[in-house]
Amino acid sequence: MTPGLIRARWVALLLPAALLAVAWGSQLIGGLYPCEMCHWQRWPHYGAVAVAALAFVTGGPAVKRTLVAGAGALIAVSGLIGVFHAGVEYHWWQGITACSRTVETAGMTTDDMLKSILAAPVVRCDAAQWTLGGVSLAGFNALISLGGAGVIGWLLGRRG
Repeated sequence: MTPGLIRARWVALLLPAALLAVAWGSQLIGGLYPCEMCHWQRWPHYGAVAVAALAFVTGGPAVKRTLVAGAGALIAVSGLIGVFHAGVEYHWWQGITACSRTVETAGMTTDDMLKSILAAPVVRCDAAQWTLGGVSLAGFNALISLGGAGVIGWLLGRRG
């Protein structure tokens, strides 16, 4: 195996694992509960960890390279979902889920209003719960995931 493949394999395993650890830590320790789109960003990372782990235990260099590239693609998918989610949070575009819409109560009966309010999600996708320097967690996921996927691609493309 080439040094680039060895490094790419480690990045493909450790990057999504670290991002999931931060996500779960912010939820369980920090009290930041994920919205629907936050969960969407986690699923490709779960897949990337599984696929990258397979690259440690199976196949020759060609199979390992394919698995690492697949993990890199999954990491990039999470990053793209993060871009979309960050855009919804910054109100650059509208989200596609009910968690981005406000509850419209005008003209409703009290019972219908109560049902509508109770059916609305607790955590909204269009409101960042936490930011650092104006960048939300979705924004950080986008930056780190897309950057990491780029590093994996670059490492896989290196010769020697």
